[in-house]
Amino acid sequence: MPENSRRRTGGTVLRTLLTCGIAVAALLNLTGCGAPVHVSRGPVQDARPSQISGTWRYAEGAEVVLRADGTAEVTMLDGQEADYDRDWRISGPATWELTADQPAGRTPGQHVRLYLPEREAAEWRATAEAWDGTQREAAPPPEAYTWMFELRRDEDNGLELYFYIGHWSDRVTYVLEKEA
Repeated sequence: MPENSRRRTGGTVLRTLLTCGIAVAALLNLTGCGAPVHVSRGPVQDARPSQISGTWRYAEGAEVVLRADGTAEVTMLDGQEADYDRDWRISGPATWELTADQPAGRTPGQHVRLYLPEREAAEWRATAEAWDGTQREAAPPPEAYTWMFELRRDEDNGLELYFYIGHWSDRVTYVLEKEA
């Protein structure tokens, strides 16, 4: 062995493996094969009531009309979080407000609180199947209900209203789209 050389030690081998691992991970991310990266736009803190006013729809026929005077009309809107699994949808006149930047919902920032003091109509999405395969009756709809809509920005920097369905930690969202 030459006089100025040394044997490779375990630490040197580990450093080499770590360097190769980092290089492979970087290449996978550059080619799109790595774990998905979610870029957050941060909490919405600058929404104005005029941006919220209008007609918002969900794909399955639900509709919410939010008027500038704070009144609203709810048409067959599902319950949020665990209430979604109860299969009811309710309708009626309501009121709404845009909250200040506060921890009112599941995410920081502003929220839209929608309150239906007395339902006028209800329907059920479907009779659900219980864990054992038998049919169960849908839960009776509430007489009054409050939704807390989260706010986020879409790719075009427009606002989206949404709430979580099922267990909120599953992050399944019910997104309403604003009519143009």
